[in-house]
Amino acid sequence: MAVFNQVEFDNHEQVVFCSDEASGLKAIIAVHNTKLGPAVGGCRLWNYASDEDAVYDVLRLSKGMTYKNAVARLPFGGGKSVIIGDAKTIKSEALFRAFGKHLDRLGGSYYSAEDVNITTGDVMVMHKETNYVMGLEGKSGNPSPFTALGTFLGIKAAYQHKYGHQDLAGIKVAVQGLGAVAYTLCKHLHEAGAELFVTDINEESVQRVVNDFNATAVGIDEIYDLDVDVYAPCALGATVNDDTIPRIKATIIAGCANNQLAESRHGEIIREKGILYAPDYVINAGGIINVYYETKPEGYDEAAATKHVEGIYDTLTEIFKRSEDEKVSTHIIADKLAQEIIENGL
Repeated sequence: MAVFNQVEFDNHEQVVFCSDEASGLKAIIAVHNTKLGPAVGGCRLWNYASDEDAVYDVLRLSKGMTYKNAVARLPFGGGKSVIIGDAKTIKSEALFRAFGKHLDRLGGSYYSAEDVNITTGDVMVMHKETNYVMGLEGKSGNPSPFTALGTFLGIKAAYQHKYGHQDLAGIKVAVQGLGAVAYTLCKHLHEAGAELFVTDINEESVQRVVNDFNATAVGIDEIYDLDVDVYAPCALGATVNDDTIPRIKATIIAGCANNQLAESRHGEIIREKGILYAPDYVINAGGIINVYYETKPEGYDEAAATKHVEGIYDTLTEIFKRSEDEKVSTHIIADKLAQEIIENGL
């Protein structure tokens, strides 16, 4: 299996392969960069088609966390972890305790938290074996509402930049993926008067949003062809690609998924099409911002966390303006901003 010569490797400081026969644990922990502080990033449980796919995903996500934490101006480096398996069958206390033991062996170079198919309850089980976890129950708790808030504010910032106002009443939004973050995002959008078109592989999730927010359900593949104002990718990544870009009619792409661009070049393609893209690791940083506030010596402060999340609006406004001035894609500007912060410090 190739690791060092992958483009996504990008000088990772450490990549650890973890195994525990008794619990069935197979996991990978990637530490990308610790210049600003210990690496922090969630753990994803996913039934990858191959080990190579898992390596590719964890490396890409880990680098993204370095940039996300930097642009959010957090004293954290970037890391990520994945557990390989079917979330419906593999979850157990033994599995998460085994993973916690592997986390503990890293001695604090990486802190994990919840992510796709991992709950705060699962993180609490890891915590039985290690202190190197964040997003704990009774502290900052579930980060999803904060990620949703940041994404909602990011959509408003994009609309303000594109159209000179942030009134979302009557706009059409296509939301792809309806997990915990996307559900709350739909709630914000519905309350703002937006018309929702939604899809997910889980029919129960679709019906919940249809019932609660008067959304229109569409097919998994149909979501790209809708005549909407905003396309909000909120599932897994790489949905902005060679196949989908010609089909996307939205003038704004802004959602909470990670790694939305299949390749960097796709950011420039959509810019040339007149589509404004809110870089994923900027708009979806609300969760990690909230988690940071449980590390404060004075204790967790929800009001302070919320105020910091609200700053995502201003950060995106800066990125949109620089992109326009420099005539390059917003994701390139976001990368530049992250690199400047990593190089010069917070």
